[in-house]
Amino acid sequence: MLRVLAACGNGMGSSQIIKMRIEQVLKEMGLEYKCDHASVGEAKGQAKNYDLVLVANQLVKEFMNVPETTKIVGLINLLSAKEIKEKVTEALGL
Repeated sequence: MLRVLAACGNGMGSSQIIKMRIEQVLKEMGLEYKCDHASVGEAKGQAKNYDLVLVANQLVKEFMNVPETTKIVGLINLLSAKEIKEKVTEALGL
């Protein structure tokens, strides 16, 4: 099962909205997943427990010390299903 974390600057409503879009895309891709959401501060400490962490491009640098087993995916448009699908596909090597 793919473990995914959606992170945003403060972890409030925007990460929940991003999480819902990610879930929609992963479901359409036919992947088995568990998706959570958090603020970037929380996500930095939790990232090692996930396969993928999706964040805004400008926040990727916050995850420099994450193990290589966790893929950090930076998004330009956090709500773009097309971009999420492309970047997840690339990160997972599908």
